[in-house]
Amino acid sequence: MGLFILMLWKMPMIQNNSCLILPDPNAFGLTRNVKGFDHLGKEISLNVVEEQPLTIWLNGQEIVTAMTIGDYPEYLAVGFLSNQRMLSKDEAVLSIVFDPELQTVVVRTDKPTNYEKKLQKKTQTSGCAVGTLFGDIIETLEGLKLPTSTVHTSWLYSLAKQINQMPSLYLSAGAIHGTVLCQKDEPLVYMEDVGRHNAVDKVAGWMRGSQISSADKIMYTTGRLTSEMVIKCSLMGIPVLVSRSGFTAWGVELADQVGLTLIGRMRGQRFQCLAGRERLIYDANFEGEGEDQKHRRKSAQ
Repeated sequence: MGLFILMLWKMPMIQNNSCLILPDPNAFGLTRNVKGFDHLGKEISLNVVEEQPLTIWLNGQEIVTAMTIGDYPEYLAVGFLSNQRMLSKDEAVLSIVFDPELQTVVVRTDKPTNYEKKLQKKTQTSGCAVGTLFGDIIETLEGLKLPTSTVHTSWLYSLAKQINQMPSLYLSAGAIHGTVLCQKDEPLVYMEDVGRHNAVDKVAGWMRGSQISSADKIMYTTGRLTSEMVIKCSLMGIPVLVSRSGFTAWGVELADQVGLTLIGRMRGQRFQCLAGRERLIYDANFEGEGEDQKHRRKSAQ
């Protein structure tokens, strides 16, 4: 049985003008070639995204089994536990043990964790692949105010163009969501998964291990701007959440409550901001529909 033992405090720090993690559409095990037929009865061959269960343990307690594409299990486990507040900010992660045969990740900490109470209450979210919120997560937003920052419209346009041109599983196989951690107009970490919540948790796990500041970051996601996405982004301390998809009313309400800038329907040079407009600096000239079309990406399916 092969085990991978991972130490989060050894992760690389951000360098200027570099994206530390990018999707690898050719990575082994993420997609499978499947034969089928099209609308004319012609035989076709498509790459489709794999799904597999990953069970996350915290010390001696099984917490959850998540459906995931299987990459970066250590980031997903630590990010999930952090976003669920089962790992506190001052808790030291001693080790993360991944067993690829059993598809389990065991996170061990330096002191007992208070997960029993949280496991008593679960909320099934609207996330793809079925997300779950444990315990009193929503209550933790009470009194939370995100840090003051600014976001330039020129950064948003640049990020949308760069992200849309990056290789990804979305472009090669579709049926997947992406989340990109950004600083100003630079993408830093790009994660993908079948559930948008998983992609966000992977970013959260990377951030915890890298110990970087969240106050000046932007989170870009391909998923809907739901309450779950707003909660995760807020608890990570990221003040700006951007998506090319739309909003839910509760997501907007929670964003207003914590002072999160919520930008949706980001296509080319068009977007809608339903919360936190005070951060926006309109420093870019709108170049018209022709430029919009250049920035829009097409999925494989």
